[in-house]
Amino acid sequence: MQLENSFSVGAPPDQVFAYLLDVNKVVGCVPGAELSEVVDPTTFKGKVKVKVGPITVAYSGTATIADRDEARRTATLQADGRETTGPGSARASAHMSVEPEGAGSLVKIVTDYSVAGRVAQFGRGVMEDVSRRIVNDMAACIKANLEAAQPSSSPSSAAAMGAPAVAQAATTAKPVNALALLFSVLWARIKSLFSRKSA
Repeated sequence: MQLENSFSVGAPPDQVFAYLLDVNKVVGCVPGAELSEVVDPTTFKGKVKVKVGPITVAYSGTATIADRDEARRTATLQADGRETTGPGSARASAHMSVEPEGAGSLVKIVTDYSVAGRVAQFGRGVMEDVSRRIVNDMAACIKANLEAAQPSSSPSSAAAMGAPAVAQAATTAKPVNALALLFSVLWARIKSLFSRKSA
């Protein structure tokens, strides 16, 4: 399965690209992710948990930055994981690029992924919706953190009064509940069917 995602960030392209490849910063933006070990600058080990109704599926695996082009600001991240309590597995390859867009940047991410095991029983449509929600939440988190780090164009009222500036806490992503997402997706599709019939 493949997902395409893009989002704009109010920060310089070089800064955005460096942030995307800093696993210590990005891991906090991936719902349910936890960094276990930095093997070397391009190889990382970690865990990802996805809550599906009353059960939580956990994967343990390795991610590698396979290709990295600083001049073009492109990189490919490959990841393989296995369920910690079952025979399931997951594999993904994400190609990302950062382009200038006005005074900021445009980030494009194309992800190819496959899953096997308990999660796969939900079917392709639900898996795509869950994956899209995870990528969208990650993108929103990255955008918020990068833009919060940018210097303000106008001083705040507190700074103008001589009060010390308070650093904004980094945004982190919340775990995705796949069952709640499944019901919201089904409800949206049921509503669209009725609206078509009534038209």
